[in-house]
Amino acid sequence: MRALQPVAALFVAKLIVDEVVRLAGLADRPESLGDWIAAGLLDRIALLLLAEFALAVVADLLGRVVTFTESLLTERVSIVSSVRLMEHAATLDLQTFEDADFQNRLERARRQTSGRMTLLSQIFAQVQDLVTVASLVVGLLAYAPWLILLLALALVPGFLGEFHFNAESYRLAYATTPERRELDYVRQTAASVETAKEVRIFGLDDFLVARYRALSARFFADNRALALRRASWGALFTALGTIGYYAAYAAIVWRTVAGPFSVGDLSFLAGSFLRLRGLLEGLLASFSSTAGQALYLNDLFSFFAVRPGIAAPAAPVPVPRPIHGGFVFEDVGFRYPGSERWAVRHLSFTLRAGEVLALVGENGAGKTTLVKLLARLYDPTEGRILLDGRDLREHDPAALRAEIGVIFQDFVRYNMSAGENIAVGRIEAREDRTRIETAAARSLADGVVARLPEGYEQMVGKRFTNGVELSGGEWQKIAIARAYMREAQVLILDEPTAALDARAEVEVFERFRDLSAGRTAVLISHRFSSVRMADRILVLADGRVEASGTHDDLVGRPGRYAELFALQAQGYR
Repeated sequence: MRALQPVAALFVAKLIVDEVVRLAGLADRPESLGDWIAAGLLDRIALLLLAEFALAVVADLLGRVVTFTESLLTERVSIVSSVRLMEHAATLDLQTFEDADFQNRLERARRQTSGRMTLLSQIFAQVQDLVTVASLVVGLLAYAPWLILLLALALVPGFLGEFHFNAESYRLAYATTPERRELDYVRQTAASVETAKEVRIFGLDDFLVARYRALSARFFADNRALALRRASWGALFTALGTIGYYAAYAAIVWRTVAGPFSVGDLSFLAGSFLRLRGLLEGLLASFSSTAGQALYLNDLFSFFAVRPGIAAPAAPVPVPRPIHGGFVFEDVGFRYPGSERWAVRHLSFTLRAGEVLALVGENGAGKTTLVKLLARLYDPTEGRILLDGRDLREHDPAALRAEIGVIFQDFVRYNMSAGENIAVGRIEAREDRTRIETAAARSLADGVVARLPEGYEQMVGKRFTNGVELSGGEWQKIAIARAYMREAQVLILDEPTAALDARAEVEVFERFRDLSAGRTAVLISHRFSSVRMADRILVLADGRVEASGTHDDLVGRPGRYAELFALQAQGYR
């Protein structure tokens, strides 16, 4: 309906002009308005004016309906595409996220879920304009078919130019994605609550601002050069369109003067040609812009095309509950994609069911990589890991991870309520307050929550209004509570007490010893006072198991463990 309104309005305007000309040419014209009305001479023009008024009102109403609908559709598409992006990201492997090229792809895809949703309304507008163009073309063909050819010759160069520069713009955006990520990172680092302390202490403000200026200056220079070329060629193409329009306008005027066209025809043809020129220019530019945006959308769809390497088999073997034999590493090696160095290699050992196993070694020895392999966040590059005699690859990864509770040293500090921060350990049980409180009591986080103004409902973290920041040790107790919240068969703690004071550390490990009874547990720690409570200790060096035994066994014989223990003990003498 909205698409047909322009041609209808132009045709009614033509009829009005022709009627005015007819009435003005009457030989026997009434003298007063009353006589004109009484004679019925104004009935037709009044009806035409009423029709034009009605068309204007309907056009305004339709415009508002379209704007309303487009705003809702655009919002819905943005929401749905964002949800799809998050859902798909959740299926991908950890090592995929650790790849820099994938991070660039993810960043480009993330931008499309919010920045390119005008494409939807643009396509609807194009369909509407195409219908309008078709109606105007029919009108022009009825009077002067040659005008269409002239119009096409004037507009095609502009379309080709727009298409070329949209492609150039996409290539520039694609090529600069890594730099844009760095630009966003510098901006976030310079002005965020997480980095504010160090930025102030180290006086990094000027350094970060200068770095941002240098990066943004390169972007500005590249964009300015492209914009200058686009504007220069665009001016030329617009001039061609203007020349074509006025050539056609002059021809229409001449045909009117010569007699074939009436003044109303002149009004209709000139208005149609002007409107058609504007519509076609807009459509051609819009088509090229749509093609350009389609290139950007390809980033979104290429992200959706990424498939996880770790996936559930067609017929997964149920994860044993309870675990009877335990985990067996058989000559396991893992190398990060693109790296020549083995993170771990020739790992062969058994983690028995119900055993508390401690991993000890210097930084880079492969401790965290080992537990990520155990939780099947990675698959071994070589060798295999067995659970009760079955390869981990035979299980559904989600089902396996549901039986494992892992707290890494670099755990996430969620800007949510204290209760939700604990509940992420088993998020489907987030409404179970008793379970949350029990997990908090086990990790000593209940004392932290008791000091919060709103208890478990208190927002923690300073990102949002009324949020309360916690100390490093308080955050760590909250994180440990997540492991207890999970009630998993296997418990893995990676440096769980790094931010705790000595008294809290002793309390945490006393509780851990009690709560890990009957469970399989893996403990990573640099503190020998913590690992000595383990049933067995593995000493890792250069990605391999160098020694194995109890604390007393390892201290009693020469080796890396005894050396590291002596170095640490020396600091307390």
